[in-house]
Amino acid sequence: MRSTPIYEVHAVKYAHLPRKAWEVQINPDPHDADFPMDYFVWVAIPLDESGKRALGGKPIVIDTGFNATVGKQRGREVKKNPADLLADLGIDAKEVEDVIVTHLHYDHIGNWDRFPKARFHLQDKEMNFATGRHMCKGPFRHAYECEDIVGMVRVLYGGRVVFHDGDEELQPGISLHLIGGHTMGIQSVRIMTRNGWLVLASDASHYFWGVNNDKLFSIVYSVADMLAGYDKLKKLAEGRTEMVIPGHDAEVMKRFPPSAKGLEGVSVRLD
Repeated sequence: MRSTPIYEVHAVKYAHLPRKAWEVQINPDPHDADFPMDYFVWVAIPLDESGKRALGGKPIVIDTGFNATVGKQRGREVKKNPADLLADLGIDAKEVEDVIVTHLHYDHIGNWDRFPKARFHLQDKEMNFATGRHMCKGPFRHAYECEDIVGMVRVLYGGRVVFHDGDEELQPGISLHLIGGHTMGIQSVRIMTRNGWLVLASDASHYFWGVNNDKLFSIVYSVADMLAGYDKLKKLAEGRTEMVIPGHDAEVMKRFPPSAKGLEGVSVRLD
């Protein structure tokens, strides 16, 4: 019997945006290379000893994306709402009980209202950041949507926000890890899979070139924390950088197989 439960893990793509190096890097590639961004939500589903989905096992959703209205306002097309895409994996958003929020940027918490039963797990520092003095500054405020933050406060008063202070185990085989850097309170998620520990970096490393080459993404709260975060991500993956999954790299869809037949270009299985 395994000492730690294992999970299947999926990345679900719901939007895409062409980008150049100067738009996404500090000290960008001098050749102005293409670095397109894919937008993902992620899902962890518990497995039994035989490697099949555990009977009665409850999926955990990591981030909730943004909707078509916000996408249009920000020049990003949403082909299908990520909450609806989860149905392709057999998951009903209305029944999900736990959502991990890596951080509160618009593209990670935008469909919170599509998860009416969920508890939302986030770091103390992220709520403090999104509702405190730093939001007086436009460069920090730009990636947040006011209505999403107000929505999270309403969910908090409804008793459905769970705060975490640093690194904590959420349940056996899944743990949360405060990284910082991109925002004050961004957290990454470590998940045990059949192939060992998988680390969903989210925007602690937007692209593979972050954690692999110490490149800096252009939206940053603390450069020092972002760089230290890359080291922490690698440590969490026990040195296996291929097990660190970045938050927006279009290469993710090329490196991993489709979650199922018919889901090519929509969802890939990361474990």
